[in-house]
Formats: sequence, C-alpha cells, structure tokens
Amino acid sequence: MDSTPTRPAQVAVCPSAGIGHLTPFLRLASMLTSNSCSVTLIIIRPTLSFAEANQINTFLSTHPHITASEFHILPCEPSSNSNIQDPFLLQYDAVSRSAHLLVHHLATLSPPPSAVFSDLMFASGINKPLYDLGIPNYNVITSSARFFSFMTSLTHLRVTRGDDVVIPGLAPIVGDDIPPIFSNTDHMFTRLIETSCRYLQDAKGIVLNSFDFFEPESISALQNGKVLAGLPSVFPVGPFIPYGSINGDNIPWLDNQPSKSVVYVSFGSKTVMSKDQIREIGDGLERSGLRFLWVIKTTVVDKEDKEELRDLLSEAFFENTKERGLILREWVNQEKILAHPAIGGFLTHCGWNSVMEAAQRGIPLLAWPLHGDQRVNAGEVEKAGLGIWERSWGWIGERLVKGDEIAMKIQEMMTSEKLRASATRVWDEATKAWEKNGSSRKMFETIIGDKVST
Repeated sequence: MDSTPTRPAQVAVCPSAGIGHLTPFLRLASMLTSNSCSVTLIIIRPTLSFAEANQINTFLSTHPHITASEFHILPCEPSSNSNIQDPFLLQYDAVSRSAHLLVHHLATLSPPPSAVFSDLMFASGINKPLYDLGIPNYNVITSSARFFSFMTSLTHLRVTRGDDVVIPGLAPIVGDDIPPIFSNTDHMFTRLIETSCRYLQDAKGIVLNSFDFFEPESISALQNGKVLAGLPSVFPVGPFIPYGSINGDNIPWLDNQPSKSVVYVSFGSKTVMSKDQIREIGDGLERSGLRFLWVIKTTVVDKEDKEELRDLLSEAFFENTKERGLILREWVNQEKILAHPAIGGFLTHCGWNSVMEAAQRGIPLLAWPLHGDQRVNAGEVEKAGLGIWERSWGWIGERLVKGDEIAMKIQEMMTSEKLRASATRVWDEATKAWEKNGSSRKMFETIIGDKVST
C-alpha cells in the first residue's frame, strides 16, 4: 500500500483591480488554504485605493502560509479612452491588456501552479494559453449569476437601451435594469466584457459567489446550458466564507446599541453621491428617528477623499443625531459590521459582495442600486426575500431622492416582521449551503477533490 502523502495542490489566485474584485478572491484564497491547497496570491500593482492596500496587508499578515507575488500591469491609457473618467474602468482595461503577460508570470512561480482561479478580466489573455498548457483555470465571477448570464449573452446579443432582454432559461431582464453603457457597443467596458466572455469556453470551470436557494433560476439555466451552449461546468459555491474572526468590527459605539436597532448605510467602495444627495440621506436618517452607522465617500478613489463632514452636513444634523448616529469616513470591514448583533438593516447599493455578506447574516436590505450590475442584483434580492427595492429612485444622479422618501423606506425595512422573517430564512439557507451535503459545500468539494488535488 502506498503511504506517500498527497502533495498539496499548488494554486494561483488572480484577482483583478478594485476592492470589490479583491475581497471575494481573498475569501476564496482562504477557503482553498483551509482545504489543504498551497496558495499563491497574485497582487495587482499598482493598487488604486488605500482600501486595497490595507486589505492585502491585513490578509497576508493573518495568512502567513499564503505566498504573495506582485504582478505589475501595463499603464492605463486615458488618451485612447478620452470619454472614460472612472479610474477603476481604466484599471480594468489595463488589467485585460496585461493578461497575456500573466501567463509568463505564472510560469515563473516555483513550484508552478497546478490550477488557477482568475478574474473574468484576465480571460482573453490567459484562458486559451492555460488550456493549451493543460493547467485547469477557473474563471471566478464577482457578480450575480443573473447578471453573469446577461454578460455571456453579449457575445451574440444586441442591446437596445430601454428594451427588455430575453435570455434562454431566464425571465426577461427589464430594460431599465441594464446599465446604459451596454447599449453602446463601442464603449470600452462593453467591449471588454464581450471579449472576455468569448474565452469562457477555454476555462475549466466557472465559479459563482452565489447559492442555489438565492438564484435557482439563473444557476439552473447556466448549469443546463440554456443560457449559452458550450460553457464549462458552473460551480455555485457562495456565499464565500469570511476569513478571520467573525466577531463585530472594533467600533465601541456599536457595542452600546440595542440588538437589531442600527441601520447600516454604505454604498460600496467607489460609489460617490452628490453633495445634495448626501444631505438628503442625512435628512432621511434624521427623520427616521432610528440609530444609524453611516459610511460616507465623497471621491471615487479614497486616497483623494478630503472633504470635511461639517462642510457636507449641517450643525443641526449633528446636534439632533449625536446620541443615535455614527459617521465614518475610512474603509470598514463590512462583513464584521454586519455580524454585529446591533445591526438591524442595511441601506445598500446592492454590490454583490454586500448582498452575499447580508445573506450570510440574514440582514434585511433596503436596495438602492446606483450603477453597473446593481439593479439586476436588487431584483434577485427582492425575489429571494432578503430586501425591498424602491425602483423609482433610479440610477445614480437621475433624480434627487428626498429625505422624507428615504426615511419612510428605512422605517419600512426596520419594522417589517415579514421582511425580517424572510431574511432570516435566507440566512438559514445560506448556512445550510455550507453544511455537510449542502449545495455549495458539495460544489466546492468537487473542485477540490476532482479538479485541483494532485
């Protein structure tokens, strides 16, 4: 009988730019390490935000067995994208243009990887070469299964602004829920997504940060080949498991608040509201009479965020809410805040990381999707019973949502027993997905056992 110990699989984990792409990959890296894989984390250089740099440093300090390898991408080219102002979109473009260089970078690792988990933004440059080399490569999707279904359809679908989109196996996607940029085939991001999806067929598999209960229709349609023929195996293994301590973040103010009494307000790592809209949100929180923890951003890149709160909000606001509100400017560990027993609801942009983090804790959501995949995500939140959505608030900047409207919806989220019960059910199902024989656990064990282990 051969008693030679099994050699750990050498796995490379390759996130793209931005904290929204980095966070799920760090969780996945931790999950792989916990399942006896030897992990090398590819770190994109340069990083755009303090949040990314801080998160990487914290993660590596708490995961000493994970090796870091820096990958320097090509410079951004604003001159060729003169109509694009978003630094993160320019960074995504730079990542995609650099993807072919990543293949050589991976080859220099010692020992070389026996499997790769990579962001979709790398697909055009690495999927085919890794396939030819016989190295299993799993494309990790950082959005919902439903929005991913839409993205894959861009390879053969013409999007007309305002028209519903029909995808085989799915209920139609409402035209107003599709980001306007996708009706412009010449837009840099539209081209980037379409090109990336054309290379999905060369991946070993597609990993989704979602689970069967939350998105049954989309997951089933993807797995059964209804959305797009020729896709590789689809593995829903969400919600990705948090790494590190699950206790609440070190915010003493939260510890002094009653259970489920605090509204957490955050619109993600790069969403910037107008000053007028920030003031209306403040008015809504004041009118609601509820306790709140509010994370405010005034610039897309946090390194440039220097606006003083006193210049944004009135002295009367601070005076009237000083006993029941806390405002933070710095990046926070959101998964730990949502784990705190004082949190009772979450006013969110419906970025997919935020949705899955709330699902893991059964936190009711008030969805305020602002751009990108977020309106499609908000629809999934409603269907699953995790939250409510006021569609009339529109995309970011379409109209000024007034404080009395915001207060009314916040109160609805925090007082609805029906919503709290359905959100608790989502929590239960998210937990079951990772229990023995749970859907996500079985899918992850399939990847580890059949695809990655050597």
